[in-house]
Amino acid sequence: MQILAIIVSLAIALVGVALFGKTIGHMVSVIKLGQPAPGRTDQPGQRSVTLAKETLGHTRMLQWSHIGILHWFVAFGFLGLVLSLVTAFGQLFDAHFALPILGHWVVFEWVTELLTWTGLLSILGLIAIRLRHLPSGSEGRYSRFFGSRSWQAYYVEYTILGVLVCILALRALEWGLAVHLGEANKWHFPLTWFLGEAVTGWPESRLENAVYLVAMVKILISFAWMITISLNATMGVAWHRFTAWPNIWFKRKADGGTALGALQPIMVKGEPIDFENIEELDEDAPLGVGKVEDFTWKGLLDFTTCTECGRCQSQCPAWNTDKPLSPKLVMMNLREHAYAKAPYLLASEDDRKSLSQLVLDEQEKPLVGPADVAVIDEEALWACTSCGACVQQCPVDIEHVDAIMDMRRYQVLIESSFPSELNGLFKGLENKGNPWNMSPSGRMDWAKDLPFEVKQVGTDVETLAEVEYLFWVGCAGAYEDRAKKTTQAVAELLNIAGVSFAVLGDGETCTGDPARRAGNEFVFQQLAMQNAEVFKETGAKKVVSTCAHCFNTLKNEYSQLGVELDVIHHTQLLNRLVREGKLTPVAPADSSLNGQKITYHDPCYLGRHNQVYDAPRELLDIIPGAEYAEMPRNKTKSFCCGAGGARMWMEEKIGTRINVNRTTEAVETGADKIATGCPFCRVMLSDGLTAKQADGSAREEVEVQDVAQLLLASVKRG
Repeated sequence: MQILAIIVSLAIALVGVALFGKTIGHMVSVIKLGQPAPGRTDQPGQRSVTLAKETLGHTRMLQWSHIGILHWFVAFGFLGLVLSLVTAFGQLFDAHFALPILGHWVVFEWVTELLTWTGLLSILGLIAIRLRHLPSGSEGRYSRFFGSRSWQAYYVEYTILGVLVCILALRALEWGLAVHLGEANKWHFPLTWFLGEAVTGWPESRLENAVYLVAMVKILISFAWMITISLNATMGVAWHRFTAWPNIWFKRKADGGTALGALQPIMVKGEPIDFENIEELDEDAPLGVGKVEDFTWKGLLDFTTCTECGRCQSQCPAWNTDKPLSPKLVMMNLREHAYAKAPYLLASEDDRKSLSQLVLDEQEKPLVGPADVAVIDEEALWACTSCGACVQQCPVDIEHVDAIMDMRRYQVLIESSFPSELNGLFKGLENKGNPWNMSPSGRMDWAKDLPFEVKQVGTDVETLAEVEYLFWVGCAGAYEDRAKKTTQAVAELLNIAGVSFAVLGDGETCTGDPARRAGNEFVFQQLAMQNAEVFKETGAKKVVSTCAHCFNTLKNEYSQLGVELDVIHHTQLLNRLVREGKLTPVAPADSSLNGQKITYHDPCYLGRHNQVYDAPRELLDIIPGAEYAEMPRNKTKSFCCGAGGARMWMEEKIGTRINVNRTTEAVETGADKIATGCPFCRVMLSDGLTAKQADGSAREEVEVQDVAQLLLASVKRG
């Protein structure tokens, strides 16, 4: 038995280690095919701290608390019990073997047994969760495991289960041997001695043979797993145990923040394109991503790391309304394509002639196009609302939104392939500086009926140094009738509070957010450079914005053009003014809010992209006479309204409507008022509410309003 165990174990170990090393080398070569990714190695100390926090604290995993706890014990069982494999090799040669120094150290034995039992119970829990949410069951495509490769997940889970059972079996046998030697001490077998009692009657030779057998089985299970993943480089559910660490360390933000907020500029050879000298750009330079090798090496590492857990998919508004976009499947498809195409990319010109037809076919496959011929379905690409739910939920810090936006850029700028509705958007932005193609002279119409004068830069004040804030009205706030009411409410509140502000009027143009999220970086740069010039001329420093998209773009993206602004959202400023006593909410007897229930919808670009969650809620909480009700999906798990990613200007032709899905949730709280802090959200939720009122599933008196309007209705004047 011992000889057989030694031969089999050493043989499979040698094969496993050789294949494992070879596959790691191949994976590194594939990732290195990507383009440069600058800024990924700055602040190494902070990055290491972030990695330690996310690993030891499981901060990303614990967004789903019960699963995060179970995964913590499985993960640390995997890490902490590596030495049990070393022990198993030693036991092949001596059934009484124990690690030098550590082997009989009581602390080591307690930790080992504790990790084994908690790991065993946790992996059983994770297996049960997977079985409960089978895609073949009642959940269907709404199972987060839909599209994941089940056999790989089960194989990994049962491998862990098998290893942990073997550890317990070996500890039981070790107890039996200790009894024979008269050295049995429960203090050294705190959680396994009772298992060992079952074998204390065995003769010593049988116990030793059993140790050889179980040690061999443990080694076989471990190295069969190593061989399996070595033969499947795209088996992310297994490989993430090794790739997650570098993926976290190289994440965009060293402090641990998610890759949301600013969209990165188009990069060519690791440098952002200089649009002021665009004619100097190499005519073959890729604008965006048109081939898998156009992604950065960090992008390829992202694809490699995807665990197929489906958290992103479960939160995606497009997937949840029956559209073809699943962030998980995008990552999986790009990974499969990258590794299938890699032999061609890595081969010399002469060697490419001898490659298999499968590899050559992969080389010819378009990255984006019809679902039956391309790697990424074009319908899926354009279904993205850039809400960031995928990035927020990903436990291994994959940057899905960046990948999708880069592919859009190539489709727009190089292929001129995009939804026809965007033609009107681009035309309006280029010709009139706003998405609705309205005249710039109408940008001050919202202020005509106000009982006070709104100062305009260049007319009433020379520069913004004469006032405290630039009030950035935005295109929706100036032209869209519902959003105008928000603009007026904020202006009135600032006036009541005695805050000095001015607007740019017809000197303001779109920030460029819709163009950038639609992939038209040229138009974004055109608009942004125009605004940047105005900011410099007027001396803009402090800006307040009512639009979450303008807020995000001005705050996070204009610094890419050398413009540094202190940007605040109107709910943040109004909340501060209330706390300072400059605005006083009261409850007049005839207040329209008395006895009203209010719920709040988190705008994605205010919440997930910029972590502004508390200010709007604090304002709603202090409105006298009103009751606040939270929606089930809120804050980091809030559901998108459907307007982001330039979807505001595209029709939903597949599945159900995202805005109706969200409005249904708001209505089900019993709210009389649905509050939000973004004009895009207000439009989408208002349209959703109208649809529900038309079919009788929502009360006629329910309204959608901005937080500022609700506050204004309760503020003491004069």
